[in-house]
Amino acid sequence: MPLAQTPSDTPVLRRPRADRIQHFRPSVFTEIRELAERHGAIDLGQGAPGLDAPTALVDAAASAMAAGHNQYPPAAGLGELRSAIAESRLCSTGVRYEPDREVVVTAGATEAVAAALLSLCNPGDEVLTLDPCYDAYSAAASLAGARLVAVPLAMEGDRFVLDEAALRAAVTPRTQVLLLNTPHNPTGKVFTAAELAVLAQLCLDHGLTAVTDEVYEHLVYDGGKHHSLASLPGMRERTLTVSSAGKTFNVTGWKVGWACGPDWLVESVLSVKQFLTFASGTPFQAAVAGMLADVEAWAAQLRGTLQHHRDLLRTGLEQVGMRTYRGEGGYFLQADVRGAGYTDGDQFCRELPLRIGVAAIPSSAFRHGADNTGPDWLVRFAFCKSAEVLREAAARLAGLRKG
Repeated sequence: MPLAQTPSDTPVLRRPRADRIQHFRPSVFTEIRELAERHGAIDLGQGAPGLDAPTALVDAAASAMAAGHNQYPPAAGLGELRSAIAESRLCSTGVRYEPDREVVVTAGATEAVAAALLSLCNPGDEVLTLDPCYDAYSAAASLAGARLVAVPLAMEGDRFVLDEAALRAAVTPRTQVLLLNTPHNPTGKVFTAAELAVLAQLCLDHGLTAVTDEVYEHLVYDGGKHHSLASLPGMRERTLTVSSAGKTFNVTGWKVGWACGPDWLVESVLSVKQFLTFASGTPFQAAVAGMLADVEAWAAQLRGTLQHHRDLLRTGLEQVGMRTYRGEGGYFLQADVRGAGYTDGDQFCRELPLRIGVAAIPSSAFRHGADNTGPDWLVRFAFCKSAEVLREAAARLAGLRKG
């Protein structure tokens, strides 16, 4: 029987972590969530909806499970879901996709983005995006050996706007992909038709492939409209459009996402995705397929609810002196915490759970530009919660006025 090794006998690992993930650490989202739980705070940091899913959708998933649809679906996703996705995209954007060759179902939108970058980028390539941005973009680029080049959005009044000059200046011979999120997390910006035309022309001028994250496509407020980059002239054949059921139907835990595009792009994603999750969520896919046929009826109701909830939160923030920026779409509001006596959003977010029992995320956590510069006084608040929760959060926020 071999003797037990003492700690001094333990071989030293040659390399505990791969170089490309050396900077991966528990995120500020995890830290803020733990602070919220520790202090019993209302968590307006995480973008998990606090609203119910459609009863018909939940019932359909339960029926699919009871009927025995619990084994692997095809790697590309259930055929009925791919057909429903193609029909939904045609109705909402006017872009036609062939379900069998130009649609792939993924384990959420994040997997679709990661698989796209893994399949499109070689080490040393650059992925162009807008700053601030969803933190998974930087991680996906790193896993692909690529570098995320994040160009800051400009601020104009209470809006975020595209800085065309800065964007064009950021393109290099190594730029391979434009990664666009609209409606945009964390700013709540919806890119205008004119801004999308600029982005499309950039792709055409430099031969770039576009990957568009459109998970909030049905959640545009104040009578605004979502425009898909793939619908612009010359862009369908170079754009992978990503979306999911999670945000549209309040089922983020189901992780049913998809990507649509020309067959060469979808085949590229599928070639990677088959070695990540292979496939997932058979009964959930079946349920979503049935709901997509009537998505607009549900989405119109959800938009109205979320717009009302946005306004509830916005009023609460502005009553304590925090200026807010337009939440044109999605789940989030940006707030200027200088009106609450802070100049550092990170400090504000770490003190807020203990001080008044509300949690939020510093917007600096979403910055990935090379110089990491930007307004440190912006904080992201989520309004995808129930009206009761938001009213209570507003009541607690009023405590900031008391010093």
